[in-house]
Amino acid sequence: MAESLIQKLEYEAFRSGITARTAESRAWFRNKMKEIGDVNRNRLLKDPALTKRQRPGSGNMYMFFYDPKHKKTLPYYDAFPLIIMIEAAAGGFYGLNLHYLHPTMRARLMDELQNVTNNKRYDQSTKFKMSYQILKNANKFAAFKPCFKHYLTKHVQSSFALVEAPEWEIAMFMPTEQFRGKSARSVWAESRRSI
Repeated sequence: MAESLIQKLEYEAFRSGITARTAESRAWFRNKMKEIGDVNRNRLLKDPALTKRQRPGSGNMYMFFYDPKHKKTLPYYDAFPLIIMIEAAAGGFYGLNLHYLHPTMRARLMDELQNVTNNKRYDQSTKFKMSYQILKNANKFAAFKPCFKHYLTKHVQSSFALVEAPEWEIAMFMPTEQFRGKSARSVWAESRRSI
């Protein structure tokens, strides 16, 4: 069985006495990801801690490879999104791609989004309960705007790797964004301006 990077990080955090979903935890994971550096995305999709799905379900977090239909005219795009699926849409689905925010802003948005989950157990049963209307009508979710994307199912290039609630914090800080057309720093700066 392949070694799980996600389980290894969970174990290291536990051994370090880190409490999940705290400021200390966020700082620990951000620093740990800087140590790790680049993450092999193909290997990550096969990580035993992630469940493979052929179709995404609303309220869940996923990572996958994506090749946009209009990539030649887009100023930039993320070829390896980390999304929270919002709802079905024409030809695919709407999702919040967290990669469009700097990790610090990402963490702030996730703090707010965790207030709209179906339970506070943060286990395999925990899902986000939101819609575009909820996001649009709440000022506290303003950072969602540059993240809200329409994904076409025909342009998904891999299975969906389901990231369950216990791993949200780890996935959120993994340096897996794969922007084409602009650097991550440029994308994050533009997102900050648009908010």
